[in-house]
Amino acid sequence: MTTFLVLIIIPLVVGIWAQIKVKGTYQRFSQIASRGRITGREAAAAVMAKAGIRDVQIVECRGTLTDHYDPTHKRLALSSANFHGTSLAALGVAAHEAGHAIQDAVEYKPLKTRMALVPVTTFASQLLPIVMFGGFLFAGPHAGMMIINMGILVYLILTLFQLVTLPVEFDASRRAKAELVGLGIVDRDEMVGVNKTLDAAAFTYVAAFVSSLGWLLYFLAARR
Repeated sequence: MTTFLVLIIIPLVVGIWAQIKVKGTYQRFSQIASRGRITGREAAAAVMAKAGIRDVQIVECRGTLTDHYDPTHKRLALSSANFHGTSLAALGVAAHEAGHAIQDAVEYKPLKTRMALVPVTTFASQLLPIVMFGGFLFAGPHAGMMIINMGILVYLILTLFQLVTLPVEFDASRRAKAELVGLGIVDRDEMVGVNKTLDAAAFTYVAAFVSSLGWLLYFLAARR
């Protein structure tokens, strides 16, 4: 019970708290407009133009905090609030995604590694229902050990993916913060809102890594 509490429950609670925090922080600073009144789309375009990137399309997508960069199709997608918005949160998120585009352009190794891991990670994620509920579906000691071994393999892949994701996300935020100030898109005193928004988002990736690692250690302990 102690092992389950330390490796599973505590990381789960931290993960939920991280999600609540990032949504709350984003909501707070999405209400504060930047002095320059530059939209997220314009900020992302400026950051990429500074890096000499001309082949990435900036598009609007549905949802909240659904922003992402697609290196396969050279497409930077911003949610409507961040695409049209001029808030500190919108500028931070938009510049962060532009940071990913810069990583792609300069062939940032952690990003390339993460892209290479996407197919196997997607497959591993599809096996999660079997890992989580396999004990209820299959009977016998051999079936139980098979589920445990599958859990180890699945969470080893997921943990590796989350580990590689950390430097990718931290570096994109670092690039975003530097360019927003360097290009004069936001003033230095406005960076408090940008920093808090991006730092809260970054913590969700740390929480995801800790959760995956906790499950991996849990299955390893169960195998003994």
